[in-house]
Amino acid sequence: MNTAVERRLPQPENSDLILNALPNPVMLISADGKILDANIAAESFFETSIQHLQRQMLRELVPFGSPLLALIDQVRRTGAAVNEYKVDLGTPRIGGDRQVDLHVAPLSERPGSIVVMLQERSIADKMDRQLTHRSAARSVTALAAMLAHEIKNPLSGIRGAAQLLEQAASPEDRTLTRLICDEADRIVTLVDRMEVFGDERPVARGPVNIHSVFDHVKRLAQSGFARNVKFIEEYDPSLPPVLANQDQLIQVFLNLVKNAAEAVADLGTDGEIQLTTAFRPGVRLSIPGNKSRVSLPLEFCVRDNGPGVPDDLLPNLFDPFVTTKPTGSGLGLALVAKIVGDHGGIIECESQPRKTTFRVLLPMYNPAKTPSNGDARPGTPSHASQTADQE
Repeated sequence: MNTAVERRLPQPENSDLILNALPNPVMLISADGKILDANIAAESFFETSIQHLQRQMLRELVPFGSPLLALIDQVRRTGAAVNEYKVDLGTPRIGGDRQVDLHVAPLSERPGSIVVMLQERSIADKMDRQLTHRSAARSVTALAAMLAHEIKNPLSGIRGAAQLLEQAASPEDRTLTRLICDEADRIVTLVDRMEVFGDERPVARGPVNIHSVFDHVKRLAQSGFARNVKFIEEYDPSLPPVLANQDQLIQVFLNLVKNAAEAVADLGTDGEIQLTTAFRPGVRLSIPGNKSRVSLPLEFCVRDNGPGVPDDLLPNLFDPFVTTKPTGSGLGLALVAKIVGDHGGIIECESQPRKTTFRVLLPMYNPAKTPSNGDARPGTPSHASQTADQE
């Protein structure tokens, strides 16, 4: 071989560097199904070291009867590369819902060996789910406006009539009139909570230190509903400010921490809530109807070790009136999703027993690209586009 050509070919150590620089998990599978090699992204995906992976058969890491195993057999038979989309490789150890796109190809230099590359679909699916959440919030907005007009006025008449009856009622009957008044007040309170969804006034936003928000939320929680819960904090101290309204962020994370505290209430002193912050520069999403790509590099998580969210509720968890609590209204997480959406961000939930994570992705503050408060209404595509690409 020509010496110049040899110099252009990547050496083995350089090939390892290239593979480890890829954000997608890549594995080399032997003819008998053993994992021969893997890059750093594969170690992260399967949450184990390369030394442990090399002692495993692939079938031991993926769900029983996984399509990945059938694809590898197909590639060995045909000698042609294949792709498969939206395959769930989730297991109890790495997480119950890990959808990936599969790229499987033969390695001609080593007959029988197969190269497998995984591409997680989480980013695209996050956008789909968030658009669904925003659509649900708009539905509640219309419902709130209707309820405010059609329900609150008759309720005031019912309450007034009950108060008049109470004046001439016997002690036994006063109990019933008081019940009418209390229930009327309860319905009015519920309608008032729903009216928040109809508030589309621009929100004043600016640079917010998320760690100050978390510290404030933690103090409130420990002085009340989470006094017996252990808090674990994993913060990135170099994190830039988030473009947000501080009061609304406190409302968001106080709600999430309260839900987490209720989830671990039965664990007593073993209950844990973990607060984490991180910078994820690769998260950039396209907004339908807009050419700009929104950058959401700031990741904030609230994680608990409770029993988890039931699988049947998880896809609709942020929809109005969906709740796991016997006495819950199902509006708390819907309001959280609305506030995060108004900030141009994304919220999602990943849940399995002993590990439930609410993850919020938001844009960072950049004074050169931050519109004035009156330039756009929060939550609209035009507003999202003006806060895009802030890296």
